[in-house]
Amino acid sequence: MGRTKNFHMRRIRALLLFFMAALVVSGLTAIPLESGTAWLAQLTTHWTGPWHAWASLAAEAVADVADRYPFLLYGTDWLAFAHVVIALAFIGPLRDPVRNKWVVEWGLWCCVLVVVMAFTWAPFRDIPLFWRCVDAAFGVVGAMVLLPVMSDIRKLEGSNPITA
Repeated sequence: MGRTKNFHMRRIRALLLFFMAALVVSGLTAIPLESGTAWLAQLTTHWTGPWHAWASLAAEAVADVADRYPFLLYGTDWLAFAHVVIALAFIGPLRDPVRNKWVVEWGLWCCVLVVVMAFTWAPFRDIPLFWRCVDAAFGVVGAMVLLPVMSDIRKLEGSNPITA
């Protein structure tokens, strides 16, 4: 049983570290928003479909806001900060996954809500369907990482006579 427990603990920690790093990296991309959207517009220059038109429009809008109302971009700095803070919440299950499984459950609910948000609120902001799918993918991928974590936590609970 010791080898199995070690396997589950290693996999939980590896997946949680990946999840935390992905949260931080995806959040920090909100800070260089002007250069990031300009880069995306340049990257998609030769792509077919709606990608380049949307990326160019987004880059133009962000550049205009940055030029005329730079203080509005402070909101995306807070978005980046929120991603870092959310990642820090997963230190609990990283240390003691069974005791802190509620954080993983909360994370899974958040992943579901990302999908809900992408498809319910985004239309009011004129976000195209293909970009809603990109946004929703963050929730889907996050859930794909956290579901095996939850499964491993349940297996660890079953191997502990105190929690079983």
